[in-house]
Amino acid sequence: MRFRDSASFGKRQEYSVVAELLRRGFDVYMTLVDDQGIDCVVRLDASRYIDIQIKARSVNAKQWNFFAGMNVHPRKNLYYIFYVEKNDSIWIIPSCELPALCVKNIGGKHKGKMSLTLPKAHKTEKARTFEKFKGENGFRLLKKFRT
Repeated sequence: MRFRDSASFGKRQEYSVVAELLRRGFDVYMTLVDDQGIDCVVRLDASRYIDIQIKARSVNAKQWNFFAGMNVHPRKNLYYIFYVEKNDSIWIIPSCELPALCVKNIGGKHKGKMSLTLPKAHKTEKARTFEKFKGENGFRLLKKFRT
């Protein structure tokens, strides 16, 4: 049963994040296939929408705050939502701001891709950098989106 749990973890967390968006009044549309790096679309009004890529880390992950091997193609209406099960935290980061927070991998199987390390502690300089994306602050960023 362990494989089934880990194999379905990402999908379960996508649905959890979508449920949270719906609970907060967002108009959410799920994609059938994630071949464009889009897990869902949030419609803000008749002419504005945001594409969302959801990334999640399990409480059992050795590096529970580390997201490796991401292909990041920044654009104004693409946001990443990072969910960390260990501390039940959500960070919502605009794709245009994400590269400055990541490191570009220079070797290994993820060479050329981006990796993000979220802060573990609350009162560090790194935590202050990420504060505008965490929890309520992140949801406010989505609501304030302008094209």
